[in-house]
Amino acid sequence: AVDAAGPERPKDAIGSLTPRAIVEELDKHIVGQAAAKRAVAIALRNRWRRQLLGDELKAEVVPKNILMIGPTGCGKTEIARRLSKLSQAPFIKVEATKFTEVGFHGRDVDQIIRDLVEVSMTLTRKKRADSLRPEAQEAVEARILDALTGSNAARATQSSFRDMLKKGVLDDRQIDVDVPTDRAGGSGAHSGGPGSGVVQLDQSSPISLGEFLGRFQHAAGGKRPTERKRMRIKDARPLIEEIELEKLMDQVDVQKEAIQAVEESGIVFIDEIDKIVNAGDYRGADASAEGVQRDLLPLIEGSAISTKYGNVNTDYILFIASGAFHQAKPSDLLAELQGRLPIRVELQALTEADMYRILTEPQSNLLAQQRALLATEHIQLEFTDDAIREIARVASMANRAIENIGARRLHTCIERIIDDVSFDACDYAPGSLVTIDKDFVTKKVDDFLVQSDLSKYIL
Repeated sequence: AVDAAGPERPKDAIGSLTPRAIVEELDKHIVGQAAAKRAVAIALRNRWRRQLLGDELKAEVVPKNILMIGPTGCGKTEIARRLSKLSQAPFIKVEATKFTEVGFHGRDVDQIIRDLVEVSMTLTRKKRADSLRPEAQEAVEARILDALTGSNAARATQSSFRDMLKKGVLDDRQIDVDVPTDRAGGSGAHSGGPGSGVVQLDQSSPISLGEFLGRFQHAAGGKRPTERKRMRIKDARPLIEEIELEKLMDQVDVQKEAIQAVEESGIVFIDEIDKIVNAGDYRGADASAEGVQRDLLPLIEGSAISTKYGNVNTDYILFIASGAFHQAKPSDLLAELQGRLPIRVELQALTEADMYRILTEPQSNLLAQQRALLATEHIQLEFTDDAIREIARVASMANRAIENIGARRLHTCIERIIDDVSFDACDYAPGSLVTIDKDFVTKKVDDFLVQSDLSKYIL
């Protein structure tokens, strides 16, 4: 089923990243949670492996969906955010609580796939534009030269003008450009012009008025109306390039490619799935609870969803669900839904040691962010190791005594500690060094963190 000579790697897959490389990339931003990282790394790699199978076996291999369970602030959502950057495939993160059961007012779960298709359309257009850009730039150069010298100019004349154009000598020269009327006032539908309205053909597929009229004209075989504008070459170049890219993209079936990318490589991350669980034996009417679970069943199992670009089959879309499950248990989910999320990963609550690592190990950790922010005011901010350990201890203690909100507690701690420094930053002399030590941290947290009665204070 697999070509032993080495089949060509799919261009839209994660083929360049092994599971170990994916975990190492996630380690740069997320502390701990090795089991969850391994699960998503294997799932991503299996997407690539499936693309290399023969057609017969490929149709039988379906993704193993994942359920991530862990307390709030332990890294579930951050894994999804980093995964979206790594996947190089259509990816969407949704909140389960935003959807209602079919028949009630609100968004039904089919909208997840419609939104995923929109993401795929944007991604596919961008990939196509990047590959077609060199060709479009040549067309831009030819159009500008025609405007400068005329289409019948001698080759030597065009050659000399081309050299000047490349050197930027002619950037301020004025030329006449034929611009589509929907771009004449700015950038199309966003410019507040005639294309800025919205046509609601149905509840799930609102489209801009410009797009609607463009489709109508395309179906009628008519050309888009243009308007001649006079502008400088450096202003006209990006506009002409965009027009030329659109012409080239019209020759490519972007919609077909986008839908195929969704069906073969799409990833859906459903957050807060525990919030649509009825804990215990409660079975009352709730448009955002068990009914949504029932609606998710055919979506995850595999069904055809109607979108404005055509039907999308969800058989091979990877679904990753996550929830804290404080008030409910994973076993409170519908049994059928549990079966459709076969890989279960538990994320651990963060310890004091984890808090310290979060403050020091990730590339863009919270302390590095604060240093960078104050560096814009020409202030050098430093934290001693004892101060960092004290921040981690205080955050961990508050989580145990008040409410465990995980790593988010560190945001509150750090903001309280550097509040005065941040407020008075403009008054410091340029190049000032501000050192935060353990005594400074202790003094700042003393007002609201008392060991003997921690629960009275909100951190």
